[in-house]
Amino acid sequence: MRTITHITILVSLMVNAVVFGVGTIAILAVPALNAQAKYLLPAWIVVTFLISPVIARILAPRLRLREHPGDRPHLGWR
Repeated sequence: MRTITHITILVSLMVNAVVFGVGTIAILAVPALNAQAKYLLPAWIVVTFLISPVIARILAPRLRLREHPGDRPHLGWR
């Protein structure tokens, strides 16, 4: 697999946790939504599983190392 795919998978796990937490707090904090929590929380779990890889794929290229340490010019001994 490509490096960007590995980064996307790892970032997707973290994004999933954050998005799930934000949505869960919103559902449980709003009284109108709290009454429907037994239906909204499972739906929110599905939504987070679907949207997390998309957000992670957008973030992954920004997390790559721009220059590899071995590509830098050097003078003298290493």
